[in-house]
Amino acid sequence: MAFDSLSAFLMMGTHGVYVWSAYGFSTLALAWLVWSTLSTRRKTQDTLRKRFKRSVSR
Repeated sequence: MAFDSLSAFLMMGTHGVYVWSAYGFSTLALAWLVWSTLSTRRKTQDTLRKRFKRSVSR
């Protein structure tokens, strides 16, 4: 194993802050992308349902 302990792994020499912050930002960006996509999909489906109900009732 390249690291002697868990704390040495987390610190990764002096690069731990940069590595883990990059993982954190990437995870946040992917979570936002999933949330945004699902939210837009839900809104689009609601709009289409309303339009369909309006066209059927005429």
